[in-house]
Amino acid sequence: MNLEEYFARTGYKGSLENQDLETLTDIFQHHIRAVPFENLSIHCGEKITLELEHVYNKIVHKKRGGWCMENNQLLGWVLKCLGYDTSFLGAYVFNPHENTYATIMTHLLVKVVIEGKAYIVDAGFGVSYQMWQPMELVSGKDQPQAPGIFRFTEKNAIWYLEKMRRKQYIPNQNFSNSDLLEKKDCRKVYMFSLEPRTVEDFCFQCTYLQTSPDSLFTKKSICTLQTTDGFRALIGWTLTETKYNYKENMDLVEFITLKDEEVEKTLKDKFNITLERKLVPVNIKGFYTI
Repeated sequence: MNLEEYFARTGYKGSLENQDLETLTDIFQHHIRAVPFENLSIHCGEKITLELEHVYNKIVHKKRGGWCMENNQLLGWVLKCLGYDTSFLGAYVFNPHENTYATIMTHLLVKVVIEGKAYIVDAGFGVSYQMWQPMELVSGKDQPQAPGIFRFTEKNAIWYLEKMRRKQYIPNQNFSNSDLLEKKDCRKVYMFSLEPRTVEDFCFQCTYLQTSPDSLFTKKSICTLQTTDGFRALIGWTLTETKYNYKENMDLVEFITLKDEEVEKTLKDKFNITLERKLVPVNIKGFYTI
């Protein structure tokens, strides 16, 4: 494993001299625009494991993506190698269908401290809830970014992330009531404490999420990648492309339904992913919104 290979994978060619916020943001944005958030392994007969060498080989050599435990683990390793003060945290994801937070800690985050200020760096959420810049860990402050307005709120040592979105314009009205569309203007995302975690704390969750019939990730094949002006996502056979703020306070969301024979080419053309095994797309209705 080496940093040169990782940066060749993400296309980052900037300076590595300073461990400052500007460099961190640049490295982070290159990661989320090169490395998809995806769970395709589950749906093509592969097992997801959390050994760092395996994650590195999958993302850097095989040019795949991964979910939070892979993306953020790799990014955390890169930042630590560069000299950043980093640690892992664990979050409980909000389930809008049940209007409550998960009871299992399934989301791995990176905390970075720069000159005494703490930031949350999360390269593993995908779609419109994917932050584009490190978020300052401060309660009650609106933090506007291209995807929308993010905000942390702290209560009794528990931190809550929420996101306010823009209005959406959907040219294909056949999808105007799609269960993939978020209906609320403000959406809770996850909650977490500042207790440091290790990757080992997520081993059970990693197995559970890829095997349980109750897991979102066994119910949907997901591949999503941030672009320079929005993001694209392939959920089952549904390809969406979102352009942020294409008009004043309005996001453009385009939907296409793919045929089976179009999925493989779309993964290559839109996400730069070539799978070693055949994907079986899945999209059982659930609480996943873009």
